[in-house]
Amino acid sequence: MAKKGLLMGVAVAAVAAGFGGAALWPNNDAAAEGVQITMYKSPTCGCCTAWEDHMREAGFEVESVLRDNLAPVKQRKGVTRELASCHTAVVDGYVVEGHVPADDVIRMLDERPDVAGLAVPGMPMGSPGMEGSYKDPYDVIAFDKDGRGYVYESHNQ
Repeated sequence: MAKKGLLMGVAVAAVAAGFGGAALWPNNDAAAEGVQITMYKSPTCGCCTAWEDHMREAGFEVESVLRDNLAPVKQRKGVTRELASCHTAVVDGYVVEGHVPADDVIRMLDERPDVAGLAVPGMPMGSPGMEGSYKDPYDVIAFDKDGRGYVYESHNQ
C-alpha cells in the first residue's frame, strides 16, 4: 500500500510540474464504466437523485431501489447512526453511505481496502448531490463491519 501511495504521489507531482504525468493517472470515467451500484433511497428524496446522477456521470450503472424505510437496509449493511445519511448503496460488495464523491468510490474499488465501505455522515453542503451556494468541509469515512472508521479523504478543507 505504501508503494501504491508513493506511485500516486509521483504521478501527482509529475502532473503538477507539467511533465505530462497525466498519462500515469487513471481515467476515472473509464474506471467506473459499467460498474453496477445498487442504491436504496426514499422515493421523494431529491438529493439522492442528484447523487445518483453524479454517479452515472462518472460512468457507474445505478439501479435504484425505492424504500419508505431505509433503517432495515442500513442495519443489514452495518451503517451506524453516526455514519448514516439519506441513502445507502452497494458496489462490488462495499457499502457506500450518503454523498460520497465518485472519485473516492473509484479509489476504494482500485485500492480494495479491508473495510465494509465508505460514508459521508449527514448531508454536508458541497458534497455530490448537495451542491448549493456554499461548501461545507466534510470527511469521507472508511468503516469496518462494526462501524469503526477512519478518515479516508477530506473535501472542501
